[in-house]
Amino acid sequence: MNLRRSIDPLGQSSLATRSSGNDDRTALDEASFHRMISLERKRTERSRKPFLLMLLETGGHQLPKKNGHALSNIVSVLLASTRETDVTGWYKDRTVLGVVFSGLVIDDKNSILSTMLARVSSTLRDNLTFEQFNQISISFHLYPDDWDHDQSLPPSNPTLYPDLFGQDPAKKLPSSVKRMMDILGSALALTICSPALLLIALAIKVSSKGPVFFRQQRIGQYGAPFVFLKFRSMYVNNDSTAHKEYVKRFIAGQAEQHSKNGNGDGVYKLTNDARVTRVGAFLRKTSLDEIPQFINVLKGEMSLVGPRPGLPYEVAAYQTWHRRRVLEVKPGITGLWQVNGRSRVKFDEMVRLDIRYAKAWSPWLDLKILVQTPRAVVTGGGAY
Repeated sequence: MNLRRSIDPLGQSSLATRSSGNDDRTALDEASFHRMISLERKRTERSRKPFLLMLLETGGHQLPKKNGHALSNIVSVLLASTRETDVTGWYKDRTVLGVVFSGLVIDDKNSILSTMLARVSSTLRDNLTFEQFNQISISFHLYPDDWDHDQSLPPSNPTLYPDLFGQDPAKKLPSSVKRMMDILGSALALTICSPALLLIALAIKVSSKGPVFFRQQRIGQYGAPFVFLKFRSMYVNNDSTAHKEYVKRFIAGQAEQHSKNGNGDGVYKLTNDARVTRVGAFLRKTSLDEIPQFINVLKGEMSLVGPRPGLPYEVAAYQTWHRRRVLEVKPGITGLWQVNGRSRVKFDEMVRLDIRYAKAWSPWLDLKILVQTPRAVVTGGGAY
């Protein structure tokens, strides 16, 4: 029987008694460990209990086979000194070892991280040689991670999303097909719509002062900001306070539906908005104000099909599980939300549609949504 001081993420010290003959836990391979991190994120979204990912790097390079004993010793120490509910595996094969501590209750983030670092370092130091210990660097990554929308940088911590940020060979060909569809589709749309572009630009300039295009920062895939293009449908220098407050209530599920025509056909959107011009109201109703977004698609910032890109203050109000709509796929001009009721749909249901799209995505699904989009535009269902 081996006695070792356990690493308790709740900050409590205890002695764990393990029998090397009965402990059948092993370190997961890289692909399996990445899947477990993805699963823990989803569990946290539901339970709202954070998890901590600890990474032990072995000098930034793969340890040679002659150091295999040192490597197996590190793995053995971690397996023997962590809880059975913790998950140990290779974040990067033979280079970065990881442990997921789940179901944490954290009142003081800095305190628990410093406590964890001290306990892990002490345990490794007690069970490894001086040379083995010096090969290791330790980092901690807490999920949910902080999203700082005051910074012009992607807000998500890529380390916590190896399944999303990593290069999956199986997705390479479908992703290339999607990108080719985006390039060809957006180029064709801009060519066909070029006469309408000129007429719309003229109507905007004649009807109100200001630029033809409306430029606005939106949040793209992985939280990366980009400049979103639309035809201007509002007067310039308007106050967005009412919209910000309504969006926050909408995301929280507290927004009321606004009737479009007094017959109870309500939408989750500000109606009779004094900021919108007469030409702008027509452009919004017909979705013609969206045409410039084909330029965003050509630039690779958006796709033809995908979730609608959110504003920074919208994304800042997201619950943890809402973030998946801006992480798992690139934002698009149309999507399941647009062909399933648009602004008549509550926010949580819109996010579920976006997540369903991300899970089921294929070129055929994109084609199906693209075919259904013209009907949604012509009928104007949920548009305002």
